[in-house]
Amino acid sequence: MNRKVVTTLGFAIGFQLLVLCGVYVNAALPLWLGKEVRISTVPVDPRSMFRGNYAQLRYEISEIVETEFSDSDPNMNQLRNGEVVYVSLEQNGDGLYQFSGASLEKPATGVFLRGRVASRYYSSVVRIKYGIEAYFAPKDKALALEAKLRDGGVAVLMVSDSGKARLKEVVAE
Repeated sequence: MNRKVVTTLGFAIGFQLLVLCGVYVNAALPLWLGKEVRISTVPVDPRSMFRGNYAQLRYEISEIVETEFSDSDPNMNQLRNGEVVYVSLEQNGDGLYQFSGASLEKPATGVFLRGRVASRYYSSVVRIKYGIEAYFAPKDKALALEAKLRDGGVAVLMVSDSGKARLKEVVAE
């Protein structure tokens, strides 16, 4: 085989591996370097025939009134689906984090989550997805989790400085 072909093929394979490693590291970075944040959650559905055993989670910060955005302007066009938003959190007396503000601009300080507008309804309520809405678990653990979380629970998140969050675990309150 020609040396140039072998070199080109080696470069192509190495580049693909490098890209895959980069995607993995980018997804795992909040788990390795992020700050632990706990927020209240309510489970919605613990099983799906198509997605496997999981608990779908809902948060108070998943639905925000548009006027809560600090940089919103009454004359501004409505937020578009897919638009990046930042939701600031503050710790309450129980040690849980709760909503403290929302913005289209990345906050300079504090704990915040980066999300995307998923949809709008009731004319001014914005539904936001953060990528932490499903917790996958083995069948037995998912069923036990459903029973424990009937009255709510706490999602333990790892949040990076950029606002990316990963779900570490879900515990009963």
